Amino acid sequence: MADSRKTVQIKSDPVGDVRIADEVVAIIAGLAATEVDGVSSMAGNITNEIVSKLGMKNLSKGIMIEIIDNEVKVDVAINIAYGYSIPEVSAKVQDKVKAAIENMTGLTVAVVNVRIASVDMGTDN
Repeated sequence: MADSRKTVQIKSDPVGDVRIADEVVAIIAGLAATEVDGVSSMAGNITNEIVSKLGMKNLSKGIMIEIIDNEVKVDVAINIAYGYSIPEVSAKVQDKVKAAIENMTGLTVAVVNVRIASVDMGTDN
């Protein structure tokens, strides 16, 4: 079964292999991060912003994943809601992302780096 996407093998036995695409790990991280109170949205690059404005949803927006030897390094870029403590929200994002990836995939999360891209003032102009 050939797949051009990057994947990581999480299980191999006589029945067969189980592989997870990096994109799936990124989606898990993005969903976990957005569940944290104070996270306004995920931040993304210009391309992601354009795609999002066109109405296509990109669940891994603002997430960079690197998997080496079944250890995951996650970089998360978020927009934080005004009035929330950046250190507290960041710590909660780190905990939630780590727990979600480890529980759902069995992979070990080595590090979760959080970058605050902007503060959402909650005004729509």
